[in-house]
Amino acid sequence: GYGATALNMKRDPLKIKSTENEFPLTLGRDVSGVVMECGLSVSYFKPGDEVWAAIPPWKQGTLSEFVVASANEVSFKPKCLSHTEAASLPYVGLTAWSAINKVGGLNQSNCSGKRVLILGASGGVGTFAVQLVKAWGAHVTAVCSHDASTLMKKLGADDVIDYKSGNLEEQLKTLPLFDFILDNVGGSTEKWALDLLKKWSGATYVTLVTPFLINMDRLGVADGMLQTGVTIGSKTVKHLLKGVHYRWAFFMPSGPSLDEIAELVDSGKIQPVIDQVFPFSEVPKAFLKLEEGHARGKTVIDVVNKK
Repeated sequence: GYGATALNMKRDPLKIKSTENEFPLTLGRDVSGVVMECGLSVSYFKPGDEVWAAIPPWKQGTLSEFVVASANEVSFKPKCLSHTEAASLPYVGLTAWSAINKVGGLNQSNCSGKRVLILGASGGVGTFAVQLVKAWGAHVTAVCSHDASTLMKKLGADDVIDYKSGNLEEQLKTLPLFDFILDNVGGSTEKWALDLLKKWSGATYVTLVTPFLINMDRLGVADGMLQTGVTIGSKTVKHLLKGVHYRWAFFMPSGPSLDEIAELVDSGKIQPVIDQVFPFSEVPKAFLKLEEGHARGKTVIDVVNKK
């Protein structure tokens, strides 16, 4: 039920349905498959099209044979990928895109030569983010455990730092300062990570680990939003006074952004990183694996066993 308060409000802002319980809830955010039917106002897609999408959290999930999505959440699947490969990218891709491009302000024209640090680089979002900023010409420093360093190099990281081989903060302080930091880890990281940014140069720290949903669950809608606003407001001002930008980022469903990601995939600049594929009958086993952490890319569920 984590995040239920915020997501129920998004599903039903006027509380028309009085039932509080959303369960059973279908899990899954990513989907790659074939269009079966289109609504009357959909002109961009037709039945038979091969598409991919990431469904927003306030809708039911994608671990099923049929998924309903809005046309503006859907995009044509990259031609060079199988459905299994394609299903590994939309959610992490859009999360990284939101953090780096929409919130962080980096893009193809301004990223070249910038020094980018990615904390938690070997997970789903991290492996995508490394490839994205590398495709845009950045110098990338990836933080992960030692056994993921070969993967990081393969994805294009210039420097790979093993967070287990001593004090991470001290290791990073020996490097030149950064223009952009993407934090997939959270916790105590932000207490020291912002000191690694270049001051008064527009350098930005973006974290994907925020207390927004926890605040809403714990305090209710009004007080939760107020607490969240106070927290980000005070942190933003505090860091602005130190000459750096502090931002929170969230996953945003977007067909047009997936179109841009598909172009990067088809041009060979971004590849899917799949840790393991499970058949639909082994979904519980897949989630147990996720709970262990230390992912190397994405875990994919093959619902219909067709490649």
